Amino acid sequence: MATTVTGTKPITKKGMGPGGRSRFPGGNGGSRKGNGHEGDFSQFEKSANRYRIGMWVGLASILMMFTALTSAYIVRAASSSDWHPIAMPQILLLSTVLIIASSGTLEVARRRLKSAFGGSYNFWLLLTTALGAAFLCSQLLAWRQLVRQGVYVASNPHSSFFYLLTATHGVHLIGGLIALIYLLFRARRAARDEQTLVKRHAVADAVTLYWHFMDGLWIYLFVLLFFWR
Repeated sequence: MATTVTGTKPITKKGMGPGGRSRFPGGNGGSRKGNGHEGDFSQFEKSANRYRIGMWVGLASILMMFTALTSAYIVRAASSSDWHPIAMPQILLLSTVLIIASSGTLEVARRRLKSAFGGSYNFWLLLTTALGAAFLCSQLLAWRQLVRQGVYVASNPHSSFFYLLTATHGVHLIGGLIALIYLLFRARRAARDEQTLVKRHAVADAVTLYWHFMDGLWIYLFVLLFFWR
């Protein structure tokens, strides 16, 4: 049975708490005129939205970088006589399952946080972190399998792009793991006020967006590297 962590409460619009009571001192329902806290909740939301907007800007730059790498990959594959496709390491199928599962567990964690189920939020967040770490380990094992087959970075253009694209994606995924660990650390501390709650939800939304992007990016790279001709 899910437990509720002290200080973690669902956010409602206009600063309203359960039962229609205002969460701001001196407030009365949805009216905030003359109570000294007019627009507090709106200001909290505007501040929190900066995290989401910042994440979208960061993702746009990552997307442009991978778009450029994709263009180079396609041009090189179409104009090269020394292009020799490498066999797909079977463990990459496991990698794909792991990252898709991690995206699902993180979405569950985000919804648990919104619903104030703090204990289950921590569990799903920890599970996501473990799945992300397992994904990185499976990637390293895939590299090891290719090395055992004598496929190195400089073996041929396809292998060069494989190592480059998977390594670049892996570095960005490590950034996502660091963000997940940060969320785990913050989850251990009870929120003391409305502003902290709104900020915590906004950060969780931003990290979830980033992780979903990494998930979709890996699926795209997987198809590009082994199924595009």
